[in-house]
Amino acid sequence: MNSRSQRFAKLGCVSGIILGVLAIVGCTPSATDTPGWKIPPNPEIVNFQRADAEVVTQTLVAPPFLPEHEQVADGPPRLVKIRMDIVEREVEIAPDVFVWQMAFNNSVPGPVPVVHQYDWVELTLHNGAGDEASFTLNDGSNPNFREHNIDFHASTGALGGGGLTRIQPGEEVVLTWRAVKAGLFVYHCAPPGVVPYHVVTGGNGAILVLPREGLRDGYGDPIRYDRAFHFGEQDYYVPKNDDGSWKRSSNFATQMGDMLRVMDGLVPTHVVFNGQTGALTEDIRLEAQVGETILMLHSQANYPSWPHLIGGHGDWVWPYGKFNNLPDEGLETWDVVPGGTAAAVYTFEQEGTYAYLNHNLIMAFVKDAKAFIHVEGGWDNELMEQSSPPTAIE
Repeated sequence: MNSRSQRFAKLGCVSGIILGVLAIVGCTPSATDTPGWKIPPNPEIVNFQRADAEVVTQTLVAPPFLPEHEQVADGPPRLVKIRMDIVEREVEIAPDVFVWQMAFNNSVPGPVPVVHQYDWVELTLHNGAGDEASFTLNDGSNPNFREHNIDFHASTGALGGGGLTRIQPGEEVVLTWRAVKAGLFVYHCAPPGVVPYHVVTGGNGAILVLPREGLRDGYGDPIRYDRAFHFGEQDYYVPKNDDGSWKRSSNFATQMGDMLRVMDGLVPTHVVFNGQTGALTEDIRLEAQVGETILMLHSQANYPSWPHLIGGHGDWVWPYGKFNNLPDEGLETWDVVPGGTAAAVYTFEQEGTYAYLNHNLIMAFVKDAKAFIHVEGGWDNELMEQSSPPTAIE
């Protein structure tokens, strides 16, 4: 055997040893090598026809809450009708900081529709609040100036529906599409030429597409949650006047030029949950009980984020928010890519106030990308105890 052959023979022996060790130790499992975890699609469900689907209407609610829904589908696919009104509105996102937002259903982020995989979504989209809107504008006006549309990342074709939903102020459109993928998906306004401006002024939200059998953990066992919260994270790019004060514009259209110049620097001036500073730490109280399992949904349409629950964990985490992928277990911090989502469940074991935040701590504390969850139900000293109080050092 020549020297080259000897080298390849040695390499083969080393490779065999490495593969043997890996076989003994094991690698991180995927859904495809975890027996029984991956559920193949049911052909009867996949091939079910829209003409035969039961038609239901879902009443959307303002985030961080979700509309009433079943966690497990109890029949064949349905056609779920929803309505969204696009509103251009001025909001004080922080003290003395005013932004004209592009808001779906008068909220930032927009509402979270909930359907099951292989359901159809029939959206009626209004550019401006009509008489049937489920909310009232603060001043009763309808001040829209710009063209709007919607791009559902969960949908298939026509730029996510954006190419079929372009509407001018005072117009409406109806779009029907099938939710063929399971997960939490971003949607956002995406009119040609000005997509980023509409997104960073609040024109985004998320849709929850549950697996028909419901959520499952890494062992294939069912997960049932008691409450669900949507943490919609928003980055803003607010211009300043020459004297350093925050600039205020007269409407959504006139604001755009100055804001685009700030956006060009790629550094947000404000990062918040639920549209404005203090929304989920002061204005809206999120509550839970010890022993309850909470589904934490996170979306960011434009900027990366790293969710973390101070005092808790992600018992099971879908880092990209897609439920047909095997979830990770016991994470401390996970990630959300720009234009993406994450989902996690946690069962609370101790009472107290928990902080759910972006663990880029500059975004959480210098900005305001954080929320509080207030938990009641008792304290377990076996999990944590102050063994002795603070005393002076002798």
